[in-house]
Amino acid sequence: MAAWKLAPALATGCTVILKPAEQTPLSALRLGELITEAGFPDGVVNVVPGFGETAGAALAAHDLVDKIAFTGSTEVGKLIVHAATGNLKKVSLELGGKSPNVVFKDADLDIAIGGAASAIFFNHGQCCCAGSRLYVERPVFDQVIEGVAAKAAKIKFGAGLDPKTHMGPLVSEEQLQRVCNYLEIGMAEGAKAASGGHKIDGKGYFVEPTVLVNTTESMKVVKEEIFGPVVTAIPFDNPEELLNRANDSIYGLAAGIWTHDITKAHRTAAMLRAGTVWINCYNIFDAALPFGGYKQSGWGREMGKDVLNLYTQTKAVCARI
Repeated sequence: MAAWKLAPALATGCTVILKPAEQTPLSALRLGELITEAGFPDGVVNVVPGFGETAGAALAAHDLVDKIAFTGSTEVGKLIVHAATGNLKKVSLELGGKSPNVVFKDADLDIAIGGAASAIFFNHGQCCCAGSRLYVERPVFDQVIEGVAAKAAKIKFGAGLDPKTHMGPLVSEEQLQRVCNYLEIGMAEGAKAASGGHKIDGKGYFVEPTVLVNTTESMKVVKEEIFGPVVTAIPFDNPEELLNRANDSIYGLAAGIWTHDITKAHRTAAMLRAGTVWINCYNIFDAALPFGGYKQSGWGREMGKDVLNLYTQTKAVCARI
């Protein structure tokens, strides 16, 4: 994540202050050590750990900061926009998501089931573009849900540095409580767990990979970003119904489509209000591809040629000779 910010900023000649998330400062500090060892001049890259409400807020509001690039929650992104009004600094935001992942009945189901599981359980679901809303065409709904639930049940938990571990802990106790609260709310609203649904007892911030069925678009677990290994599954009967449901979100970061019909895939992709749409794959990234969201998923695009616009200004010079 730090590289997504640092590389284009440095390539365009900017100096940078990197404020890592308070939960995970050590990798950024190590990166700072490596940058120093590589011979960067002092002051070109500065790593400043701290809490968002202090260090982060100070950077967002400071008159000598010309640009803020932020990855995080939509709620904090809105606070940054308000703070940036002091000097009207440039702001780019890569924010939350509630990405629809669509499986049509003509998809290769073995591949689609594995892809749907990976889309939500990758990095414990702590991924802004996680495929957290699974829409499956009704004739294959039961088969797909059974397959994803079976994969969820086989996931091995443990320390993140243990090579036998498939899924490590969530990032913090606060995040564990957030995910568990959503599970409780979902069950109270009528959702059922096809797999998982509970905190794992014992040491560590572990929660079971969860597949929720019997869900509707009005439920909080379907509407709001959980940021954990929880997917809501809903059947659909026709493309128009699907598009209405998939686009019924304040977010628009990413989406997935699984089908053998490439024409249908591209037609659906064109109608989905999302910054990235994957077809018969998920979580594929490349430095040449722009990444960013529609609606409340953010402003601007990172990576690709578009990212250079975030760290440059256009100047017109007119001279009479």
